[in-house]
Amino acid sequence: MSEKSDQAKGPPQALPLAPRLRLSLRQLEVFVATARAGSTRAAADRVARSQSAASAALAELESALGAQLFDRLGRRLRLNDNGRALLPKAAALLDRAVELEHLLSPARPAPLHLAASLTIGEYLLPGLLARWKLVCPAQPVQLMIGNTREVVEAVAGFDADVGFIEGTQTHPRLVVRPWLTDELVVFAAADHPLVGRPLSLRELRAATWALREHGSGTREAAELWLHERVGALDVAFELSSPEAIKRLVAAGAALGCLPREVVAQELAQGTLAELQTSLPRAIRRLSMVLHRDKHIGRDTAEFIRHCSELRGAARGEVPPRRRSASG
Repeated sequence: MSEKSDQAKGPPQALPLAPRLRLSLRQLEVFVATARAGSTRAAADRVARSQSAASAALAELESALGAQLFDRLGRRLRLNDNGRALLPKAAALLDRAVELEHLLSPARPAPLHLAASLTIGEYLLPGLLARWKLVCPAQPVQLMIGNTREVVEAVAGFDADVGFIEGTQTHPRLVVRPWLTDELVVFAAADHPLVGRPLSLRELRAATWALREHGSGTREAAELWLHERVGALDVAFELSSPEAIKRLVAAGAALGCLPREVVAQELAQGTLAELQTSLPRAIRRLSMVLHRDKHIGRDTAEFIRHCSELRGAARGEVPPRRRSASG
């Protein structure tokens, strides 16, 4: 091509500049914290900033977006439709930012945030977590233990990466994955007059019971199992602690119904006794719950695989190969 034809084309056109970002991670961090806490005052504590700085960051974000994200109800802030649409994407972006921060520092991985219902958190997860520490010794683990309803709320609100539940509760923003199974048992004090002989449904119906509180997966399963076959029960005690139920039953005050894993030690020691009934076995499924819109980082994905592959680890199986600090 000749020099003359090149001159005719004129100077090369400059490439268009990428649009300047108007949002910052700090603004999104304050927004997500405010959505979870319900106020900029509480959000400021979560993100280690002053309330005035948190309020300014939120105002800057709404100005940059040209939309309000919360309905103001006095000092309370409630997500509106705009905020609900932004929350999962903002939370996922922050998760990726945390992953980037730790990408070149594998010896300092981000904390793993877990939530588990009582039976799983107190009796099944400890063994799995001990083995996870052998696999990834540098990673901190934060475990919140509550009832199934509280675990669902924690995962739905992005306060937990993975949840473990016993009940059948669902949530439109969550994915439920089947995990393990366990079995409910009816038990009494070892010297209770109902121990050692087959019981009729009438005797079970006339007994006094101690059960978990409403919102618990164990309570839900017990009601489905017992009420359908025995009828209405005389529930004199509703407790949020399996340990309190066991102590109450061991004192002879009531019959109890809990997962076998929870009472296994007491049954073996003879302080509690399983009752002989004509009821069919009560097998229920335990599940993992994940947020549909939450980014699953590398460490979280590895922990999920760890729990799926080592379902018998809490019962004493050999731990897996140790992972090096570099990978």
